[in-house]
Amino acid sequence: MADTVADYLLRRLRTWGVEHVFAYPGDGINGILAAWGRADDDPRFIQARHEELAAFEAVGYAKFSGEVGVCAATGGPGAIHLLNGLYDAKLDHVPVVAIVGQQASTSLGGAYQQEVDLSSLYKDVAEYAQFVSTPQQLPNALDRAMRTSVARRTVTALIIPNDVQEMTYSPPTHAFKMVPSSVGISEAVTTPAEADLERAAEVLNAGERVAIMVGQGARKAAGEVTAVADVLGAGVSKALLGKDVLSDDLPWVTGAAGLLGTRPSWELMRDCDTLLMIGASFPYSQFLPEFEQARAVQIDIDPTMIGMRYPFEVNLLGDAKATLSALLPRLRRKQDRAWREEVESGVRDWWEVMERRAGVDAEPLNPERVFHELSPQLPDDAIITADSGSAANWYARHLRVRGRMRCSLSGTLATMGPGAPYATGAKFAHPDRPVIALVGDGAMQMNGINELITIGQHWREWQDPRVVVGVLNNGDLNQVTWEMRALNGAPQFLPSQRLPEFDYAEFARSAGFRGIRVADPGSVADAWAEALSSDRPCLIDFVTDPAVPPIPPQADWSQVESMAEAMLRGDPDAWSVVTEGVKSKAQEFLPRRR
Repeated sequence: MADTVADYLLRRLRTWGVEHVFAYPGDGINGILAAWGRADDDPRFIQARHEELAAFEAVGYAKFSGEVGVCAATGGPGAIHLLNGLYDAKLDHVPVVAIVGQQASTSLGGAYQQEVDLSSLYKDVAEYAQFVSTPQQLPNALDRAMRTSVARRTVTALIIPNDVQEMTYSPPTHAFKMVPSSVGISEAVTTPAEADLERAAEVLNAGERVAIMVGQGARKAAGEVTAVADVLGAGVSKALLGKDVLSDDLPWVTGAAGLLGTRPSWELMRDCDTLLMIGASFPYSQFLPEFEQARAVQIDIDPTMIGMRYPFEVNLLGDAKATLSALLPRLRRKQDRAWREEVESGVRDWWEVMERRAGVDAEPLNPERVFHELSPQLPDDAIITADSGSAANWYARHLRVRGRMRCSLSGTLATMGPGAPYATGAKFAHPDRPVIALVGDGAMQMNGINELITIGQHWREWQDPRVVVGVLNNGDLNQVTWEMRALNGAPQFLPSQRLPEFDYAEFARSAGFRGIRVADPGSVADAWAEALSSDRPCLIDFVTDPAVPPIPPQADWSQVESMAEAMLRGDPDAWSVVTEGVKSKAQEFLPRRR
């Protein structure tokens, strides 16, 4: 039998080194599914429970492997379902290629069943979205999709009608209006001009209180960031997507920045006179130094992100590792280390506050304790995913990253539901490493419950079977509830915020997991220990108190007024909110250890 277009598509993906495609079947890709059968499932078809989950799995795979994530779905509804995960990839600058089907080319434009104008639909989410109409077009279209995704760290898409999938493949010829292509891309290392490096060094050498912020673009430059911070006597804060760039055990690392961040990070930005931002697109300027307060330098590999977020004096376009290596010999070591000592003192105090907050009584469990007890038990090679919602607050503040740990969440789209499918993608990227997903009950009911089925299907094939799903079960869409209180002065609206009860541990057991339910504070540490030593995936249902407040690093007066207004308007949980808020905030003012 002659090869079809679909046969060649899979062969070309194999040539690109693609090992997994996260997908869901449908008749719009029947030709490709048939080719998969002929190809002996190579690359491997990983069946998700929903196309959105397939896209999130591909994003998780790409984030933790450093390779392109590939997902596939039928046309019409399948292609539409992929979009949430694809936008997550686009906004977090993650390389993902989507392969979507379409109705037969003979029917297009005829208002046929499941016909959607996918070229228009995908033109925003995909940097490159190509409709494949002939066999000879395929090699170039696929190669360009792969190269663009890698080079731009973004989403690309191929739209292939189902009749084209089944056509006999013929390659482009050495002829007019043919576009031959080849596989592969080499990594280019960009460094700024010498004059720009000198200007940046002048700014940084002149500063007396230097602050550094790192994002995910600095992940391969941890050694260089450390060296620069040491020379400049700087403290380093981390954008949320850069949480795993540097170990939180370093005494001058202040932790996460922003509304979900730490007080030392807020103080670092409040008090610095110089800012160096590396590989970060941190959007919240209110958590950066006041304008005119600090001279600033930015390093970023993406020219479209240069000069954003702050009035930078010098913008260095280049790879973080190479640029810092070129900059380092131009920097003078700060002899006065008072600023560094001040930063380190603030970091020590903060971790003491976090320990005390985790020990505050709640009804029944303090969610801060759940994360605080996990942190010291994490294996040094753990991969951690977190979902959007209140879980992201405690992940940002309490989880101390160290060793070879990797971690991520939906940093920019901040969509609900990727925590569990990210974990699946991470396991296919690193089947020999433990993965922990930290998920709220809202995200579990939205996506996570379904993802347990997929994990339960595959865990026996992984060298390390450990996937630990920690569920914060507080019966409330808690992050939005707190935003309503603090930003809008509105009391909790139960019809929108209350979640139905669900037995997560029992459902997990039905999917092949070990299931544990914890409502006793004294059992939290033991539950984590049991899960992390398990011979199979494990879900822990932590029954947590929704009244424990995610106190920002610096609450302004307007937020205090809004909270008071929400309580006076009859918040149904008012007494618990006030009680837990006072207890949590009080931990910042207790005597500190010396």
